[in-house]
Amino acid sequence: MIIGNGILANALRFYDKEDVIFFASGVSNSLEKNPAEFEREISLLKSVISQYPDKKLIYFSTCSIYDPSKTESPYVMHKLAIEKQITEQCSSFVIFRVGNAVGRGGNPNTLINFLKNSILSENKLTIHSNARRILIGTDDIALFVSKHIETLNNKIVNLAYPYQYSLHEILSQLENHLAKNADSESINEGSFYNIEFDSLTEDFFRGLPPDEYLKKLYSSYL
Repeated sequence: MIIGNGILANALRFYDKEDVIFFASGVSNSLEKNPAEFEREISLLKSVISQYPDKKLIYFSTCSIYDPSKTESPYVMHKLAIEKQITEQCSSFVIFRVGNAVGRGGNPNTLINFLKNSILSENKLTIHSNARRILIGTDDIALFVSKHIETLNNKIVNLAYPYQYSLHEILSQLENHLAKNADSESINEGSFYNIEFDSLTEDFFRGLPPDEYLKKLYSSYL
């Protein structure tokens, strides 16, 4: 059973299972501050857990939880509260903390969509030279989940391509893909945080160099 209709829910539709609930209807905008949006997800999750107590729950959280600059953000605090609710109330669950998801369409404010639209619209971009980002395609999320859904249980898994991309790397490859240069300037700001990935995640992406993964993302989704 799939709860949701966004880009991740669409990627999961090929792996739908009767005994598993894929909860892909959570707040996806990391800049969200509206309490009503957070309450909507909490209420829906409570209802799902109550209706299907015997099903395995798969929830998609965020690696932003590890970002020290976002510990007080409403989005991160909400995701941590949801994780706590799941671990305390579900008999069988897996929580995937995902990186910046790249998919077909979706929220225009996600990193790759924002950069793409800015390049095509010739809007000026300010690039933080010290910032790093982790990425993952929605099809890879769905494939990884389907591959390990039977063996993983009551775990929290960090899920992203295990490499910290600089914004310059992301932007340069995107310019090549779009055959259009960005109007951009770099400033000496930004930061990044380390994330540990287990062997399952490392093995899933093994043999695929960082620049090739970027090319794969852009050719698949943009």
